[in-house]
Amino acid sequence: MSSEEQDADEDIQYFVRIGQTDLDGTKTVERALAELDGVGRRVARVVAENADVDRTATIGRLEDDVIDDIKAAVNEFADHAPEWLANRRNDFYSGETQHVTGNDVNLTRDQDINRMQMIRSYKGIRHERGQKVRGQRTKSTGRTEGTIGVNVEAIKEEQAAEEAAGEEE
Repeated sequence: MSSEEQDADEDIQYFVRIGQTDLDGTKTVERALAELDGVGRRVARVVAENADVDRTATIGRLEDDVIDDIKAAVNEFADHAPEWLANRRNDFYSGETQHVTGNDVNLTRDQDINRMQMIRSYKGIRHERGQKVRGQRTKSTGRTEGTIGVNVEAIKEEQAAEEAAGEEE
């Protein structure tokens, strides 16, 4: 390795903290942001554009003020992006359009499921029972309760046990 390559390796931050998530500093801005919950590839591209950052730049090599710009762009994404790109349109409680990221994605999903279960909606009941919720077929898939049909191995084990008991007598 040349000394320039060693200097370049020393300048990189291997972990970049955005929200409550550590992102891989060796990846590009777009790929690193896509690891954040609530941010996919398309949203990551828009965030990089709003922060005026090259989306193909390595995120660990960026200056701290540029990373702060990216953090601000992620937090203010719903304000700058079109409404159809936000992941929480017409929130149940506030009625506003938001874009939830990080741990808030899981919290809001759990709250929504809990609310559906409390009001005993069809989807809430399906969640309680552990059944499919979004209209998938359930005749042959999604079976969690043991084996349906003939279990050949169990029959062979029973026959072997009966033969062993017959030989002992």
